[in-house]
Amino acid sequence: MKGKGVEIRIGLGSCGIAGGAEAVRAAIEQEARQAGAGAVVKAVGCNGMCHREPLVEVAGSDGGTVLYGNVTAEAARSIVRRHVRPGAVQARLRWAAERVAGLFGNGGARARLAGYRVDRGSGGAASYLGKQQRIVLENCGEIDPESIDDYLAREGYQALDKCLRQLKPAELIQIITDSGLRGRGGAGFGTGLKWDLARRQPEGDKYVICNGDEGDPGAFMDRLVLESDPHRVVEGLAIAAYAIGAAEGIFYIRAEYPLAVRRIREAVRQAEERGLLGRGIPGSDFPLRLEVREGAGAFVCGEETALIRSLEGERGTPRLRPPYPIQRGYRGRPTLVNNVETLACVPWIVRRGAGPFAALGTEKSKGTKVFALAGKINRGGLVEVPMGITIREVVEDIGGGIKDGRKFKAVQLGGPSGGCIPARLAGTPIDYEALASTGAIMGSGGLVVLDDSDCMVDLARFFLRFTQSESCGKCTFCRIGTKRMLEILERLCAGQGRSGDLENLELLAGHAGRGSLCGLGQTAPNPVLTTLRYFPEEYKAHLLEKRCPAGRCTALIRYQVTAGCTGCTSCAQVCPVKAIAYRPYERHEIDQDLCTRCDMCRQACQEQAIEVVSP
Repeated sequence: MKGKGVEIRIGLGSCGIAGGAEAVRAAIEQEARQAGAGAVVKAVGCNGMCHREPLVEVAGSDGGTVLYGNVTAEAARSIVRRHVRPGAVQARLRWAAERVAGLFGNGGARARLAGYRVDRGSGGAASYLGKQQRIVLENCGEIDPESIDDYLAREGYQALDKCLRQLKPAELIQIITDSGLRGRGGAGFGTGLKWDLARRQPEGDKYVICNGDEGDPGAFMDRLVLESDPHRVVEGLAIAAYAIGAAEGIFYIRAEYPLAVRRIREAVRQAEERGLLGRGIPGSDFPLRLEVREGAGAFVCGEETALIRSLEGERGTPRLRPPYPIQRGYRGRPTLVNNVETLACVPWIVRRGAGPFAALGTEKSKGTKVFALAGKINRGGLVEVPMGITIREVVEDIGGGIKDGRKFKAVQLGGPSGGCIPARLAGTPIDYEALASTGAIMGSGGLVVLDDSDCMVDLARFFLRFTQSESCGKCTFCRIGTKRMLEILERLCAGQGRSGDLENLELLAGHAGRGSLCGLGQTAPNPVLTTLRYFPEEYKAHLLEKRCPAGRCTALIRYQVTAGCTGCTSCAQVCPVKAIAYRPYERHEIDQDLCTRCDMCRQACQEQAIEVVSP
């Protein structure tokens, strides 16, 4: 895999850029230029292995690839030298001289490089990718997201062309229905049925909207797909518009995703320039205009009626349904709203037919699901797995188990709207019905892994604090109910719990879930109810013993110095509030009245002589 025909791909999604991928690309481009061998350096999106960013993949003309992770600029130069044969004599001489210098002087680039290689067919990369089934992510990390030619070379826009030339809207909707595709935004409503209801609305202006307002903590599925394969989502939106008879489509993407916004806008521009969108599509009388609008980051705008109000220039608050958006939505006209992942499934289904997609998954949950795997996990990132795979397989086989050898405790599935599933139920298959039976929901696909150092009362407080602050305030049950629930959780975490708090917490959760207008309030109690259900002993410890078993709630723990202290003063030097007196060679003490439980002393202690105690 040397010389001409070599393509070097650098992942330039947000995660790669944050990890230093721009410097890696600059180093590779410089080294390849100096080699003069005609190697192609290409920016691609993230392939989902976010835990190994920056990623570099070298593809040869023979079809073989080599993948490198956690690449630095220095290692990038070594990668080029390994895979590219210099074209100029001067470059050959320079590389030979540097290799000799490395062998005899500075440790050698070969040894440094060995730690970066993560070939797809072996080790962690094979485990991470092995159980995945990539439909939505099939192009991510493989193509330049800003090149329409790259997308066209991988069957891009063939599904849209097939719809316009061969399929009537009713036939297209039947394919989607037969595939079993359900909305990937949370509720899991049948996509084909939703499209059919929108198509049957009276003639006139109709709209189709891509919901890219991803606001769940720990979730980044939409961002990665929009950044890494924008034409895929554009094509899916265009097909949905054709199916229901809409002439206008809107991408609603949160403004905190500037790279996704820029790449979608560029994809729309390129598609219009090639005549694939807009008026005058070859062989069709289907006019379609797409625009991109940025959301201001309100979590409630993930709910479709609140999203529509935001698009109309109003405050993003939900409204009572019916009528549903497919009956009266944007500008009072029938409006279809689908999320990013749902639309990204559509081109694959149309190209290959309903059967292959329906063959994946379970009886009622077909196809694949994309998850943002985060938390206390060794291999975090974006994964796409067939429905029906178990939680344990995702955590242990794909994610590589729990960090630092700690014990697997639970997963938080579905974000603030989801629930907490304990490790003892890790054999639960991932499908809509099975997850609902545990008290959780599929949600949009956030999967946060927790270990035995996590406090479940504190976790419930974190998510409820988020949903309470994001409530639009329209519903009394949501506005007041979540506030009162949060007050109880704050008391418990501060060791100030009162008799009847647990009963009141459950009572308020039930009222808020039943009485709220939209999905935010209806599902906000889920983290509380599931942690109460599966971890009652932790709530009782906080309430009755004023103790946090996990040692997480700062008001219920204290730091103390053990006999292993050597008096090195490292802890005293880092303490921001001077709670540890500077006494060299003496066993230190911590002033509990000054200590803020920031954990800096424990991290700084090289003797591991500071411990956390939950009295």
